Amino acid sequence: MEEKEILSLFKETGALLSGHFRLSSGLHSGNYFQCALLLQNPDIAEKMCSQLAGYFKDDKPTCVVAPALGGVIVSYETARALGVKSLFTERVEGKMVLRRGFDIKKENRVLVVEDVITTGLSTGEVLEAVKSTGAKIIGVGCIVDRSGKELDFGVKLKSLVRLDFPTYKPEECPLCKKGIEIRKPGSR
Repeated sequence: MEEKEILSLFKETGALLSGHFRLSSGLHSGNYFQCALLLQNPDIAEKMCSQLAGYFKDDKPTCVVAPALGGVIVSYETARALGVKSLFTERVEGKMVLRRGFDIKKENRVLVVEDVITTGLSTGEVLEAVKSTGAKIIGVGCIVDRSGKELDFGVKLKSLVRLDFPTYKPEECPLCKKGIEIRKPGSR
């Protein structure tokens, strides 16, 4: 699928929101990707994550890891397309960790995935959790890269859609200055 078709699906499913939002990063924006609305459609989730998996197939990952909550479906569907296991990290006392008996062995080749990357903070936290296991990280993939800059995680980075929607520090947000009510649809 091409970027244009993917953006069209975001719009058709109501997953590309406009308004005033507090992102998980703490930044504010007039646009929000509510991937849950898109990925609630199994056929769309399968199609997108299969495409994402294709970028990393030759790197031979043995497992896929994502941050909960937004990345869980992306991890599962990407892992399914690759024929490997899917895991996710969770925040415990402010730190991303593997729980629920999930285990990454030193010999694993790990692909880290996300639904949306804005600043890369959550992705970086997942990468740290994986690095602590001694496993090899082969890449980072996401449905949407809205960072607006070249992110460097030290491994290959691939996204299905790359957009530069403006984000603002709360104290500099023009939407706040206009008095537009803010919403926080994210999981953190």
